[in-house]
Amino acid sequence: MTCPECGLVQYASSEPTASAILRDVAGRLLLARRGAEPHLGKWDLPGGFLEEGEHPLDGVRRELREEGGVEIEPLELAAIEMDVYGSDDGSPWTLNLYWEARIVSGDPQPADDVSEFRWFAPDELPGDDEIAFPNVARVLARFRGSPGATAR
Repeated sequence: MTCPECGLVQYASSEPTASAILRDVAGRLLLARRGAEPHLGKWDLPGGFLEEGEHPLDGVRRELREEGGVEIEPLELAAIEMDVYGSDDGSPWTLNLYWEARIVSGDPQPADDVSEFRWFAPDELPGDDEIAFPNVARVLARFRGSPGATAR
């Protein structure tokens, strides 16, 4: 977009996020219930938007500390997904990075914009209509064993 008055050119860019796929020793996955819009009350993977200049690995650590009071160790990059943050016409596109990770200290306690944490066995994961964003549903489908759901 170019400003007609000064000629400044601004480019639209996807907003980067970093999230964690956390599993306990029983293989259950940790989901966070959203305590804020968009999609208030729906399930999400814990994480959030990166701050300007923040490395994604630092961002996922910070988000888990802020949202759940836990320290994590990111392991393997598990998925890269695109999505829209909200359902309004002007909702921004997001570039979503997901790391498999493990909790190194703490017990997840909801804070910031999370109202609840819950561990789910792969066969007990909420349905897509209970998941906040389509990209999260695609990531979780890999743990349900859905065919065709591969990382990009």
